[in-house]
Order: sequence, then C-alpha cells, then structure tokens
Amino acid sequence: MTIEYENLFRVNEPYFDKFRQKFEEVLQSGWFILGKNVKKFESEFAAYNDLKYCLGVASGLDALTISLLALELEKDSDIIVPSNTYIASILSIILAGHNPILVEPDLNTYNINPALIEESITKRTKAIMVVHLYGKPCDMDPIVEICRKYNLFLIEDCAQAHGAKYKGKIVGGFGDLSGFSFYPTKNLGCLGDGGAIVTNNDELHKKTEMLRNYGSGKKYHNELIGLNSRLDEIQAAFLIVKLEYLDLINMHKRELASLYLSNLKEDFIKPAIHDDFFDVYHIFNIRHKKRDELKEYLKKNNIQTEIHYPVPPHKQKALSFLSHLKFPVSDEIHNTTLSLPVSTIHTRDDIYRVIDLMNKF
Repeated sequence: MTIEYENLFRVNEPYFDKFRQKFEEVLQSGWFILGKNVKKFESEFAAYNDLKYCLGVASGLDALTISLLALELEKDSDIIVPSNTYIASILSIILAGHNPILVEPDLNTYNINPALIEESITKRTKAIMVVHLYGKPCDMDPIVEICRKYNLFLIEDCAQAHGAKYKGKIVGGFGDLSGFSFYPTKNLGCLGDGGAIVTNNDELHKKTEMLRNYGSGKKYHNELIGLNSRLDEIQAAFLIVKLEYLDLINMHKRELASLYLSNLKEDFIKPAIHDDFFDVYHIFNIRHKKRDELKEYLKKNNIQTEIHYPVPPHKQKALSFLSHLKFPVSDEIHNTTLSLPVSTIHTRDDIYRVIDLMNKF
C-alpha cells in the first residue's frame, strides 16, 4: 500500500459535516464578501496569536505584499530576506516596489542566519523579512535587536508556522506586521486560497484594512491605491471550524516528527531541535547527499516524498537579476533536502514503515 505524501480529501474528511453546515449557513445568508464569518475568524485568529488584530486576505503572498505597502517605504528600498525561502516571500518585496536583499540561512535551522544580517545592511535597508521555514521559528532575539539598532521594520512570513513558538511566544507577534497563508496543505488550511495579516499596531492595521479593499475605508471613498484581496466568506467559515483543531493538528505532526528524530539513522541530516524552538513541522525535511537516489528508492517502495524546494530563488528564471550572486548554503540545502510524510492522515505505523525503509537505504 502506498504511503501518500499528502491527501487533502482525507485531511479534511473529519470536518465534512461541519463544513456542510457552514456552507449552508453562508449560502442561506446571501452575504459572501466580508461578512460575519470573516469578522469572527479574524477575531478568533487574532486571539489565538495573542494579538489585537487579524485581517483576512486572499493569499499568503497578498498578506506579505499588503504588509509592505502599508509601511509606505520609499520606492526601491532594500528588504532583507533569506536566500532559501519560497519565492512568494521575494515576490512580495518586488510587487511592493522594493529590492530583495538575500541573506544566507543557518545550515542547521534553514532559517535566516542572524550573524550574517548586519553585513548586508546599508542606508537603503528599511526592513527585514524573516521566514519561519518548514514550521521552525527563527532565532528572533538577535533579529529583533538588529531591527532596533538600525531602526528597521520587521515583517514575519508565518505561512508555514501556524502555532509555532520562540521561547514560549507564538510567532507573528515579533514583527510590525506578519503574514499567514491558509493554502490547503498548511497546518491550518482552507479549501482554496486564503491568507491573513496580524499586528498589534493600530495605524498599520487600518492601512492594511483599506489596502485589501481597493484602498477604501468607507464604501466608494478611496484613500489609498489598494488591491482587491479579501478572504472569502466561505473560506473564513471553514477556517473557523479548523482553527479549533489547530493545536491537535500541530501535536499530531510533532508526534510523528519525534519518531523520525528518534529512529532515523544518523546518515540523514535531521531538523535541529532546541528548547527555545517549538516547531510545528508543516514540513519535515531531512538532508542527504544522495537525495535524488533516496527519493527514487522510496518511490519504488511506495513512499511518496516531496522536495521543498528543488530550485533556489536566485536560480529561478523569474529572478534572473539575482543569478550572478552566489549562495552556497542555499544551494546545499536545495540540492540535498527531502520532505517526508508528516500529515494528519499518517499513523505511527506509517512513519515506522518509512523509517524502516530509509534505514535500509
């Protein structure tokens, strides 16, 4: 029997009855944009993250782009971002009219290396965008200190880190603004695209609220050049259902991750663990110098895996203006990383089967 990497039907099946009820409620209400479900989800997700505000938008990319636009930075400002992130982080910087300045990650955590940030700061630098990649929090204390020292804004890309914590504090609350994605594969995923911006800043919240809705704070009155980027009412209703189970989802994924961590041979480079970091394992990745052979071996044994991500940002055609730059740490990660099954559809027996096969590789 095949162990799938992911199966979104099975992931969502436990919630089908509640989804149907929510869908019927929205259908009967006749209100499909920015209604009571969006408001309720925004309130509940803000509370979950111990923050004042949450704003539902159309995607994680929009959450980051709108956050940067709300800062009203001088055009072509430099924004520091990790060199191995998913391309959406970098696209948001470009779409907001700024320059991505790539900084290498720590090879142990895959998150931006705080020790390398200061050497990339110039007079044009206005913000740092951290990415809590794979569901592991960044090392926030030194990053926050750097932002204070140089008077920089801090944006958190929390697209893969719902519920992750650094030193007991949930991610999303360190930055001036933070963006989440609710893409269906995320630990908190909807049944389509969706995203959110969270903040404690009254003024920035007001700006993002206008920016997501044509720059309008009052119907037919437009104060800013805005976008149409609103979390759908029906997706908000589904997210209300799933938010109640987010801690259980994270707990399940952490339990499966612990099996890999305890039982995989040392041939495989496993995610680093530390008491300061509460990982939620949106992705459980290992690294191996024979990654492609390992992936094919597992496929032949009916184990599905993924690669997050096969091509680093600076080698993407869309970002050819970065192709002359060298990022050896990022290259090493992208050439050796492999993502293993770690979904709510998987059982302990599934993971032990993957472990047994991998240890025979």
